[in-house]
Amino acid sequence: MLILSSLAALLAACSNAGEGNADAEKKERTDTAAHEEALEKYEEKKEDEKAAVSREEELIYKVNEANWTVQAEESEGEEVLLTFDDAPDGNAVKIADILAENEVPAIFFVNGMFLKDEEGRKALKKIHDMGFAIGNHTTTHSSLPKLSEDEQLEELKETDELVKEITGEAPAFFRAPFGQNTSFSDEYAKEHGMIKMNWTYGYDFEAKYQEAEALTDITLNTELLTDGANILMHDREWTKEALGPIIEGFNEKGYSFIDPQYIEKE
Repeated sequence: MLILSSLAALLAACSNAGEGNADAEKKERTDTAAHEEALEKYEEKKEDEKAAVSREEELIYKVNEANWTVQAEESEGEEVLLTFDDAPDGNAVKIADILAENEVPAIFFVNGMFLKDEEGRKALKKIHDMGFAIGNHTTTHSSLPKLSEDEQLEELKETDELVKEITGEAPAFFRAPFGQNTSFSDEYAKEHGMIKMNWTYGYDFEAKYQEAEALTDITLNTELLTDGANILMHDREWTKEALGPIIEGFNEKGYSFIDPQYIEKE
């Protein structure tokens, strides 16, 4: 009787062990399948990201001097370009922070007069190191048509040299104060490899839009908003306060943001 009981217990143990092994093998197969599925999805995601980067690199934009829009030959949707003049004058770094938080590229057009003290130099270095494009906006923001060619040269050359000294790179873009280009500034920009641009629209320098809510509303709802719009803004407190809502509003309207690095020189 004792022998039979022991044999039954042994058979039960073997049965339980078999069931345990089967469960373990089943779990292992399930885990392996899940891992392989996850790995496959990961590889698919990496391929999608690689393809997206490839498409972006092939998308080359050009400045249309007829209306100063910036457009690609084959656009996959509506886009706008954000630009900020008169930097760095107290708000530019925070503006850059907001842009970076929202993964939005932009151009900062700088004045040399703001780059002659340590605070301004540090601000420009930080903006550049964050990956934002830099443009020459002259040294003192003077009206170029009112200056001699020698005076224009000084305005442009000094800012070029300051930007290069601080960032290690010359400015990639040029915007004349008040949008007043001259034949001399046109030739200078061309010779120095800068892309010339004015703007499609901008409102933050007008008194009635020097408040965040009003500036946000007009920027998003102006009849001048179009695909490729080149939007002028400035290093101002109210612009900084409006920037987050402006970005959110463009996103809601289905607009994306043009990366300046893909704008082609003439």
